[in-house]
Amino acid sequence: MANSIEEPAYQMLYKLGDVELREYEPAIQAITVLPDNSGTNAGFRRLAGFIFGGNSSGESIAMTAPVQETLGSTKTTMAFTMPSAYNMEQLPEPSDQSVTLVKVPGRTAAVISFSGWATAGKIRKYTQQLRDALEQQSIAIAGDMTLNQYNPPWTPPFQRRNEIMVDIALSPLSQGDSN
Repeated sequence: MANSIEEPAYQMLYKLGDVELREYEPAIQAITVLPDNSGTNAGFRRLAGFIFGGNSSGESIAMTAPVQETLGSTKTTMAFTMPSAYNMEQLPEPSDQSVTLVKVPGRTAAVISFSGWATAGKIRKYTQQLRDALEQQSIAIAGDMTLNQYNPPWTPPFQRRNEIMVDIALSPLSQGDSN
């Protein structure tokens, strides 16, 4: 079943040990602001309400993966990426005013993956590993860290896929361009 769920399109540029540098295509996300990191259940329900018909046309929109949550930001958000078949004009307006649709431009991101439950300890550990790997390569962070969870809650921990991701700024030379 997990293979049938659409994920954001990207191309892997290269790896730095356990860290992948990826080039993501533009996308559209439905976003809601969380009062803090403890508001994830309410945020998920608001976003799920939107895709399950809580919108101006009553239309159901396919679930995608991952569920994305900002980390360590002054404005914690949760986001679902909309299926790539939609453009902004085709998407219905959310009925819940705390859900907004935003265009996310193409971007370069650094990603580290881990399995199991996304506990606070694991999130801290992998966030630090990602920061360290980027610092060692003098790669600038260009956004907030995000936790990306790909599986439904009933997935056994050993089969769960999680990622810590952050947008980065790469110069042409650091991308390996020779032109």
